[in-house]
Amino acid sequence: MAIKIGITGGIGSGKSVVSRLLEVMGIPVYISDVEAKRITLTDEVVRRRLSVLVGEDIYQNGELNRTLLASYMFGNPEHIKNVNGIIHPQVKEDFRRWSRCFSTDKIIGMESAILVEAGFKSEVDFLIMVYAPLEMRIERAIKRDCSSKELIMKRIQAQMSDELKREQADFLILNDGEMPLIPQVLELISLLSKNNHYLCSAKNN
Repeated sequence: MAIKIGITGGIGSGKSVVSRLLEVMGIPVYISDVEAKRITLTDEVVRRRLSVLVGEDIYQNGELNRTLLASYMFGNPEHIKNVNGIIHPQVKEDFRRWSRCFSTDKIIGMESAILVEAGFKSEVDFLIMVYAPLEMRIERAIKRDCSSKELIMKRIQAQMSDELKREQADFLILNDGEMPLIPQVLELISLLSKNNHYLCSAKNN
């Protein structure tokens, strides 16, 4: 089996930038958010179970009714849990199929903002956290999503805290605009390429 790394981090941390750097350096990365959207649209099991859970109008003209789904989930933790319970297992199985396509000496990645919360940590060998100061994350997210600070803060508060993610991470990549990213990514690849099963602890950085 290939060496699998999980790339996670809060909104605006820059995990997508790190994933792109890894891909440029020859490491394929499974972008779980993109794949979850594809699976939600195309997987018959997901379509059937979401239709039963939310109603037949959840799919209209072959497309997911995202407004209806968001309305169903908004502010209701039980509804969110139910929807995730349908989608996440299928994403996990899809990642397993995808990862089997690579040779044993290959390094591959999985990017997910909710990698730990979704139960994907057990699917990877090492967990990489991309960390940025909160104010910087808010500023980036506002600019990227053309959103308000209030809405971004609500999204941040709905996710697992950086502190809890950091406790579970094997390696920390600091994306604060000062520490260069490329040397940190190269160091990570070097450690993994040597099949070194000890990564610098995120707790000590």
